[in-house]
Amino acid sequence: MLSLLYDGGAADSSVSAAIISISIILLSGFLMTRITKKLRLPNVTAYIVAGILIGPFCLNLVPKPIIAGMEFLPDIALAFIAFSTGQFFKFDILKKNGSKVIIITLFEALLASIFVFILAFFLLHLNLAFSIVLSALASATAPASTMMTIRQTGAKGDFVETLLQVVALDDIVGLIAYSVAISIAVSSSTGEAFSLTRILVPVLTNGLVLFLGAVFGVALSILVRPKTRSSDNRLIISVALLFAFCGICTFFDVSPLLGCMSMGTMYINLTGDDKLFKQLNYFSPPFLLMFFVRSGMSFDLKSLVNTSGSIGSSPLLLIGILYFVIRILGKYIGAFLGCLIAKKPKETRNYLGLALIPQAGVAIGLAALGARTLKGETGEALQTIILASSVLYELIGPASAKLSLYLSKSYTTKLEDLVDVSEKTEDGKEKSQVELLIDRIQKIQKELPEHTLNEAEEAFTEAAEQHNIDFWSEIHKQNMKEIIRKRKK
Repeated sequence: MLSLLYDGGAADSSVSAAIISISIILLSGFLMTRITKKLRLPNVTAYIVAGILIGPFCLNLVPKPIIAGMEFLPDIALAFIAFSTGQFFKFDILKKNGSKVIIITLFEALLASIFVFILAFFLLHLNLAFSIVLSALASATAPASTMMTIRQTGAKGDFVETLLQVVALDDIVGLIAYSVAISIAVSSSTGEAFSLTRILVPVLTNGLVLFLGAVFGVALSILVRPKTRSSDNRLIISVALLFAFCGICTFFDVSPLLGCMSMGTMYINLTGDDKLFKQLNYFSPPFLLMFFVRSGMSFDLKSLVNTSGSIGSSPLLLIGILYFVIRILGKYIGAFLGCLIAKKPKETRNYLGLALIPQAGVAIGLAALGARTLKGETGEALQTIILASSVLYELIGPASAKLSLYLSKSYTTKLEDLVDVSEKTEDGKEKSQVELLIDRIQKIQKELPEHTLNEAEEAFTEAAEQHNIDFWSEIHKQNMKEIIRKRKK
């Protein structure tokens, strides 16, 4: 029906079809979360499944030209994801054990890439361009599932601190690896002679993007002025700068991920203001939803059981399953070896790899950019495999992250481990189990903070209240001017 409306020829018909399509995308993503919530699955899974259902390979509710016209969504989604990740790069925290975290990150990210490249190129005999880009994407990790699990369990300690820093640095390694890989892939697919320049150019380009992102971060800290600027204007300025930076990167065909991460890092270290990140977290969900749903709409189900002649003779389903397993193996072994070299505690060394399994936002965004660059069957195959495996990763990711936190003793479900109480009374008698239980409960109640809005809700509420104050102040000023004008008459 919408396709007929879009093909109607009139400009109004095309605009109407585009607006209704956006509504369908948003509603389908929301409705699917109602189902996945009951199954305790993450929202990312719901969005991808919703996209598959309303896409051209199932219900075909959204016209293909509109899907193609949304190519800007991966860039915007990556910009928001990367900027939010930047808040975890606080210099004072990184100074404590930065070198150890770098060692662990390099091992877990690069070993996963090496394992996947061996699988794709040497065992499955896929072409070089596809193999090298797929292996680069294997290094990326999705922080959302892990961070959500940490907040839910209240986990803390060396394991949690190491995990958060590794996940944050992980995407930098992944982006640099992707930039080098995509350059080599383009050279091999076009038949151009390989040279060292092909590797150095993307590395230097990303260095410039990193520097430009830092400049934008400084500009943001100056323009936003946390103590004087209203919440509405802070949000407007930050979104404007993010979009401007994203547009500049897209113009030069460079991923905005690294620069936006640098922008967020510079802002948090210059201002110490984390409320802006929380405000953006309330603003960005519709963009992220549309991005993931659109990714699902680009997912060709039929191609999973077929072979793609442009990359090799193996079915995409087999490639996807093997990629899923080998990447997990590479992440776990790499994290184990990295922790061993960095001399991390046994709990961190044995279980860190379990928490690095999830893969979604960054990998899907880079896969979309890679599909746009490689084009044709190769690009479609790359996106199909990453999307299919991301659904599987998001299914087991939260559970594996929670298991790693529990096994590493970062949190506990046993009451006796939560608080310490004296096992004897004042006169030296042994307390009964009931008395110990009562003492523990009373001590926990004293330690619990008063119920308040969480930080994100507080930031959003503060912005709404500030908007209300600004609105009524403006109304009051206008009324006073009107009264003065009438009196003068």
